Amino acid sequence: MSIHAPLIIDIEGHQLTDLDRRRLSHPLVGGMILFGRNWHSRAQLTDLCADIQSLRSDLLIAVDHEGGRVQRFRTDGFTPLPSMRALGELWSQDDKGQPGSGVLKACEAATSVGFVLASELRACGVDFSFTPVLDLDHGESGVIGDRAFARDPRVVSLLARSLMQGLLQAGMGNCGKHFPGHGAVKADSHVALPVDKRSLKSILADDAQPYRWLTSVLTAVMPAHVIYSKVDSRPAGFSPRWLQDILRGQLGFQGVVCTDDLSMAAARQMDGRTLSYTEAVITALQAGCDMALLCNRSAVNSGAELDDVLDQLAEAQLKGRWTPSEISEERRLDLLPRSPARPWDELVRSADYMHALGRLP
Repeated sequence: MSIHAPLIIDIEGHQLTDLDRRRLSHPLVGGMILFGRNWHSRAQLTDLCADIQSLRSDLLIAVDHEGGRVQRFRTDGFTPLPSMRALGELWSQDDKGQPGSGVLKACEAATSVGFVLASELRACGVDFSFTPVLDLDHGESGVIGDRAFARDPRVVSLLARSLMQGLLQAGMGNCGKHFPGHGAVKADSHVALPVDKRSLKSILADDAQPYRWLTSVLTAVMPAHVIYSKVDSRPAGFSPRWLQDILRGQLGFQGVVCTDDLSMAAARQMDGRTLSYTEAVITALQAGCDMALLCNRSAVNSGAELDDVLDQLAEAQLKGRWTPSEISEERRLDLLPRSPARPWDELVRSADYMHALGRLP
């Protein structure tokens, strides 16, 4: 039987319970995502990550840690990171008499943000952050807003590449989100399912351009919980058209495709109904996702629903409703760091870390 651990789940508190240990040990669970509720102090976070890794060394420990308003850990030594918009604003701020100096400063600052972000997370045992946001700032989306670098896809691509270089220098992969672009719709996909009525040609020529230009350096991509009605009636994360034909076929992406959180009711809308958690996971995997996030709802976290999903997903595998993918599993394992992390005390005394701090905006 092929091995494939597609689920990324979460926990409620600051330390693992016996129930958490059992769930994280399940062969269909491939990772865990951390939230602010899992944070108390740097020592506590480090102990929690060590405890998770003692269960299974292959579990991916992930977090949404972008900078700006999406930064899960902010105190006890963690550096407050700027929003991506702040980096975009540096782009056009040339020093007097030095055309292009703003571009250089912005790219250097983005690399420093990536390096500091990844170095601090890895020093505590976190493997991966779902960053950077590649959405264009159309001024429409409140949920994206200052999480976006800029409106121009060329600026977004170059700053994202710079930030990804900083992540790589610290031994961390990256995740471009939200494919093919969330910035042109007003609705918040946490509570409603946005619809983008633009043509495929328009989207590919604008919002999806960063994915075309960065395909060789992206290690993961997260599809948007958005319906692009002139392309497919399904949201992008449930759409073989978007994931297999366009992202992989047309744009040539070869890394991990991971859903956004499927516990949100709006994220499970398809064909006029709300899918169950299990249906949503299976539909995403069948569409071309390698991994599925199921988190951030008390009904899933502490109730019986997650255990039901694990049981139902295992049963569906036995009945052939979904087929484990060795390629997907290889992609998941490729997200794990390949170099040891520096301990915190060594990191904060290092010249490269201090240099990066000095280049933050």
